[in-house]
Amino acid sequence: MASVSQSHVTYSGSLSSAISASDNLRSSINGVNGVPLKTLGKSHVGPRRRGLSISAKVRKVKNHEYPWPQDPDPNVKGGVLSHLSPFKPLKEKPKPVTLEFEKPLMDLQKKIIDVQKMANETGLDFSDQIISLENKYQQALKDLYTHLTPIQRVNIARHPNRPTFLDHVFNITDKFVELHGDRSGYDDPAIVTGIGTIDGRRFMFMGHQKGRNTKENIQRNFGMPTPHGYRKALRMMYYADHHGFPIVTFIDTPGAFADLKSEELGQGEAIAHNLRTMFGLKVPIVSIVIGEGGSGGALAIGCANKLLMLENAVFYVASPEACAAILWKTAKASPKAAEKLKITANELCKLQVADGIISEPLGGAHADPHWTSQQIKTAILESMNELQAMGTEELLRHRMLKFRKIGGFQEGLPVEAEKKVNMKRKEEPRPGLISDKMLQGEVNKLKEQIMKARESSSIAQDMDQNGLIEKLKREINYEFSEAAKALGIEEKLSKMREEFAKAETEELTPGQVENLENLKNEFNDNLAMAPNYGRLKYKLSLLKEITEAKVFAENYKKTLPLKSRVNEKFKQVLEKPNLKQKIEGLKEEIEKSGVSAIEEFDQDLKEKVLEIKEEIESEFVNALESSGVHVASKVGQTSMSVIKAKVDELNSEINQIIQDVIESTPDLKNKIEMLKLEVAKDKNTPSEESKEKIAGLELEIKQGVAEVMSSAAIKDKYEQLQAELAELSGGSDGSLIKEPTYA
Repeated sequence: MASVSQSHVTYSGSLSSAISASDNLRSSINGVNGVPLKTLGKSHVGPRRRGLSISAKVRKVKNHEYPWPQDPDPNVKGGVLSHLSPFKPLKEKPKPVTLEFEKPLMDLQKKIIDVQKMANETGLDFSDQIISLENKYQQALKDLYTHLTPIQRVNIARHPNRPTFLDHVFNITDKFVELHGDRSGYDDPAIVTGIGTIDGRRFMFMGHQKGRNTKENIQRNFGMPTPHGYRKALRMMYYADHHGFPIVTFIDTPGAFADLKSEELGQGEAIAHNLRTMFGLKVPIVSIVIGEGGSGGALAIGCANKLLMLENAVFYVASPEACAAILWKTAKASPKAAEKLKITANELCKLQVADGIISEPLGGAHADPHWTSQQIKTAILESMNELQAMGTEELLRHRMLKFRKIGGFQEGLPVEAEKKVNMKRKEEPRPGLISDKMLQGEVNKLKEQIMKARESSSIAQDMDQNGLIEKLKREINYEFSEAAKALGIEEKLSKMREEFAKAETEELTPGQVENLENLKNEFNDNLAMAPNYGRLKYKLSLLKEITEAKVFAENYKKTLPLKSRVNEKFKQVLEKPNLKQKIEGLKEEIEKSGVSAIEEFDQDLKEKVLEIKEEIESEFVNALESSGVHVASKVGQTSMSVIKAKVDELNSEINQIIQDVIESTPDLKNKIEMLKLEVAKDKNTPSEESKEKIAGLELEIKQGVAEVMSSAAIKDKYEQLQAELAELSGGSDGSLIKEPTYA
């Protein structure tokens, strides 16, 4: 298009005298009067000058370029329509970039290259060494990429050579047509949208597009969209919803562009509009995080039915560097922030934010972009097959529930140990504010749990005995402190604490020990006068109860495994054929006799019962011993009853003989009466003389009784019973036999 320059235009020569009627019409254009309109249409009117001529300058412009070349290649991948996209393969191969944690691998790679170079130069065979080094390299690569830290995955997600959205789209689609503009501003190159086909199925693709070099990154604004980019994506969402195209979004942005102009154009409103709209779209939506997904800029095209992530992709509300700067005032703490933010694919799948992980090759997606793209293609088709089988209402509900369940929790479930460490401790109520009724309720509840556990032969897992004991101890310490204040000895206690604190490394002096004892005695003597003595005494009794319950629970818990083993062995003994037959026979005899109480059995039946009982006990003890359970005594209950009866009989006989001897011996009887009087006289505080007299009388009485006990008949009975008891009880000293009493 030609343009006229602003140089002056004038006329040379005189005006013709032959002027028509129409030329005599006057014009007021540019304030010039009396000039013919025909003349004004041809030239600029100015002062009459000589030597001037008419001239015009034309600006040269390039011919308008058609969207594709004049001779497009019909065999290009994706068809002729792919020429519509300005995205072309790079003319130069991107330079390799080594991340900091990959440097040890580069050392191995350098050794491999050096050995190969030496082999080429010398002609020697170094194939074994090369294979060995390559195996080491592959193993080191595998070890490194299977144990990556969160910050290392962030660095891989930001790798300059990582494949972009359009790289993946052209790898997975048969045909792709890029669609431009938001129809209200301009075409934002940071977001690319278009229609493509995969295996003949149409999809609407949209995603963040980063550059592959510095020039492209500047053009694409480093993948940070403006409001126009989000409105373009919104327009394509409506378009896809209208025509029934499933939507696939690719997320790869550090965040929405946060400059002044974007804020003026409504960046927040554009993102919010997208969020609201995506929840109402009636077509399936699958989002794939291929790099980094930052904050609302990523979420604006990420409200999908399924969110998939590449293995080394990250998804965060704030970058690790920003989080570290906020929390620790330095970006150097970004590794710690990356770990705490839980931004990796594995962590987000555990939290149910992401729905699946797409594998990457060792070394990251940039190591084999085409293989990675094929993994993405497979994941898209599998997800779409699942979602397209749903009805419209089910699809919308599925999308809603995916986001509703994020961050949900249920009370009462046990907390994982790893999480519990980082949780804030629950603050305990200040001592003295807990009512006695509440404490009693907790104690009763714990005792009920112990009794229920005893009945069910198990120990409840939620019994917090130690916690309740600690709570009671705090309450008791508080009551003691209040009692000390009321009795006026708090100041003395404070001074004594200060003295002990100064002499922390030294032993207490005798004076300090004496002062401590005096203060202790004073406190104990006056404690009953304290106004809170009743509460203190009550809480001490509760502490005693709960401590006893704890001891019982611990002892019972220890016996549970042994109890189960004993019960199991007893069942096995009763199932033995010979014993089972005898028990069945005994039951039949008892039924025939027509009596139910053992006291009513005749002598033969009693003996049979005792005989079978002893046989069962013997078999039971042997079974326990064989399984490693030591039985301290093999004395059965029946045997012990018989022995106890004999012991009681002997004790009665001895006491009767002693009484007869005392009655028939006046001297011994008088000594016993004198002993009773002496003990009754100085009952509270006996004098030394009284103590000596009592001891002398006791000795004389014992000697007199010993003479009676030495009679042959009693001695024989005693020794016989002692030997019988020792034999049955495995060495018992016959402690069941009581010493005779003299009063």
